[in-house]
Amino acid sequence: MTIDDLRLFFRITPSARIVSLLAAFALAAPAAADEAPLPYEITAPDTGLATGIEEEPARYLQNTDIDENILLPGARSDDDDDSDRKWSRDYIAVAAGVLNSADYNGSDDRRFLPAFYVRGRYEGFSFSTRGTNFQVDLIRHRRGQKIDWKFGPIVSLRADRTGSVKDPQVDLLPDRKMAVEMGIFTGVTKTGVITSAYDQLGFRLVALKDISGSHGSWTASPTIDYGTPLSKRAFIGISASMNIYGKGFGRYYFDIDPLGSAASGLPVYTGAGRKPTIGKYTVGLAGAYALSGDLRKGFVMIGGAQYGRLGQRFADSPIVKDAGSADQWIFGGGLAYQF
Repeated sequence: MTIDDLRLFFRITPSARIVSLLAAFALAAPAAADEAPLPYEITAPDTGLATGIEEEPARYLQNTDIDENILLPGARSDDDDDSDRKWSRDYIAVAAGVLNSADYNGSDDRRFLPAFYVRGRYEGFSFSTRGTNFQVDLIRHRRGQKIDWKFGPIVSLRADRTGSVKDPQVDLLPDRKMAVEMGIFTGVTKTGVITSAYDQLGFRLVALKDISGSHGSWTASPTIDYGTPLSKRAFIGISASMNIYGKGFGRYYFDIDPLGSAASGLPVYTGAGRKPTIGKYTVGLAGAYALSGDLRKGFVMIGGAQYGRLGQRFADSPIVKDAGSADQWIFGGGLAYQF
């Protein structure tokens, strides 16, 4: 959600927008739709900054285990004078900033990580990235539409514990391989719910399967979020979600076999991989403030915080119970530009 190393933002011509989005696979950004606010998320990592690109390239990737929600509104219908247009307005937005999160999923050590994001729409089709997720909504959004159904493919990279970590015992456990996950997302968003004609209430579900042979399992993440403009300059959003994991996921990331126990000094543990389980609950709060005076265009400051609590089977893992913490906090902030 879901903004550091502020980059020079560049303008992209309409004919090049799709190519630009596909090329920006590791990016994600705030929406700039026309009729109503659209959710924008910062995806927080479970890993931190690398000591070197060659040694730990995954340190620069944002892990997909986090359901983040930094929400930004899009342009409203009162600035749209094209009554003949069928599909919602084309747009693109970019953002950059910094995230602070746990060193790994379940750690009590902290790391800072730069984050970059891109999001857009072309001819009614929406494209977005959330950290290392890339997704395309195959259901076109019509101009003036108040109920927006979403469905499409998603590709994700998971980089948790792919390099060294700060805790000396956990660092002695075998490194994990980068997981390539593919799946689908679906959901629905209603515009004009409680506070105004522009607030949004949404539900989404993401289901992924590892196709790289790393953890060899699946994940599912239902999320509900709500966002509302406070004025033409300010916006606030809240969210709640849970992450559900298959047996192979828990076994790969949280169980410790005898060899790992001997190397690290942590006790043997097999509880996380016994059955599918809820691995984490999260709640988040985020906001945006337009430096230009209008959230629909120009530079926007964004920021947010998320609290997560690991489920019992994962919290009982020695990498959490003995070497980390079941309480997981994420903080992020930065600058976005919408055009």
